[in-house]
Amino acid sequence: MNKLISILGAGESGVGSAILAKQKGFDVFVSDKGVIADKYKSVLIQNNILFEEGVHTYDKLELSGLIIKSPGIPDKSDIILKLKEKNISIISEIEFAAQYTNAKKICITGSNGKTTTTLLTYHILSKAGYNVGLAGNVGKSFAYQVATESFDYYVIELSSFQLDGMFNFKADIAILLNITPDHLDRYDYKFENYVKSKFKITQNQTKNDYLIYCADDDVINNFMQHNKILATTLPFSIKKNIEGDGAFLNQNQITLNYKPTINQPLIMTIEQLALQGKHNVYNSMAASLAARVVDIRKETIRESLSDFQNIEHRLEFVASINGVEFINDSKATNVNSTWYALESMKKPIVWICGGQDKGNDYNELFDIVKEKVKAIVCLGKDNKKIISSFSKAVETIIETDNAVDAVAVSYKLAKKGDAVLLSPACASFDLFKNYEERGLQFKAAVRSI
Repeated sequence: MNKLISILGAGESGVGSAILAKQKGFDVFVSDKGVIADKYKSVLIQNNILFEEGVHTYDKLELSGLIIKSPGIPDKSDIILKLKEKNISIISEIEFAAQYTNAKKICITGSNGKTTTTLLTYHILSKAGYNVGLAGNVGKSFAYQVATESFDYYVIELSSFQLDGMFNFKADIAILLNITPDHLDRYDYKFENYVKSKFKITQNQTKNDYLIYCADDDVINNFMQHNKILATTLPFSIKKNIEGDGAFLNQNQITLNYKPTINQPLIMTIEQLALQGKHNVYNSMAASLAARVVDIRKETIRESLSDFQNIEHRLEFVASINGVEFINDSKATNVNSTWYALESMKKPIVWICGGQDKGNDYNELFDIVKEKVKAIVCLGKDNKKIISSFSKAVETIIETDNAVDAVAVSYKLAKKGDAVLLSPACASFDLFKNYEERGLQFKAAVRSI
C-alpha cells in the first residue's frame, strides 16, 4: 500500500489532516500554493512534517496514494485535474478524519444559517453535559480533534465544498436548512449541481439516521420528491403545522414534537428565543430537533435557546451613536442571507453592500430594499451591478472602496432612529482577506466616529 498522503492547503483543515495522518503512521507531505501562516508552519515543523509553500510540485504529488484537498481549492484547478488523470483518490479532511472516530456526528449544511445553527446545537449539547466537539467551518479542524481528543459527539458545519470531497462519510443526524443560489461559479453556473452537492449530506444514511430539513424550502421539497431519502425525516416549518414528529410555528408559538413523553411537546414562544428574526426561528427549530434526537431534556433545550449568545459578524450590534444603530452582518456573503438581515430590521436602513459578486441575482431583494432601505453605500471595486439593480428602488446610492469611508458616508446619510447595516450579499475578496476582516474594519470605523 502507498503510505504517502499529500495534503493540498496548509490552513486549519490541512494542518489538522497532517497531524492525524502522521499519527496514523502515514508519510505526510503538505503543499500550499500560497504562503503558510506562521501558526500553522510552526505546527508542521514541530511535528517533523515535510511541506512546501508558494508552489505545488506535481512530480512529488503524483507519487501520493491519497490526496486530502482543502475545500478552498476548486475541483477544476490545474493541479487537481492533473492528479485526477493519475487516478489518485482526492478527498476532504472530513472524509479522512471520519474513518478514525466512532463519535456520533450531527452535520449541518445550507446556504444560510449554518454557523449559527452549528453553534446553537453545540451550545445545547454542551449545556446538557455531553462530551461534544465543534468542527467543520467553525472551531478547530475535525481531523485535529480526532487526533487529539476523544469526544462522543461532534457538531460539524459543512459547506458544499467540503461535501464535494466526501464519499463514504455518513452523518448520524443531518440538518439541511435551506438551498438558495450560491457559489455558482464553482458549479458551472448550474443551480442543480449546487443542489446535488448540498444533498450529499444525506449520502449513506439509513432509516436509523435522521434528516432534519426545512419543509418551507421549495428546492429541498422538489429534490426530495424526485430522489429517495432513506433517513428518518424530521421537518420544520414556520408556514404550516407539522403532523407527527417535527417542529412548527403557529402565530408566535413554536411546537416541537419528537417522541414526546405522555404526548407533551416542547412549546415556547418566539419572544423567549435569544435569537430574533424569522431565519433564527428556523435555526432554533433545527437545533432543537437534533437535541431531542440525542435525548436532551426539553427544559435544557428551552434554557439553551433563551441564553445563547450570537456570533460575531452575524447581525452583530456594534454601537448606537446619536441614535443611529450600527449592525455588522459581514458574514452575509449571498443574497438570501442579506434578505433575512433586511427582513429582521425594524428601522429605516442605510445599507452597506457589495464586494466580489458570485453570480448574484438581486431581483429577490428589490421589493424589500424598496420598502426598507433609504440609501445604499457600495463597498466594493465594481458596483455597476448593484447600482443598476437598485437605482429604481433607492434614490441615493454612493460608492466607496474602504470601510472608513463607507461608515462615514453612512453616518452622514442616517438620521436618529435609523440603522446602518453592513450586509454585503457578496464575498469580500476584492478589498479584504475575508468576511472577518471586513467586519472588523467596519467595527473599528464605527468606533472611531
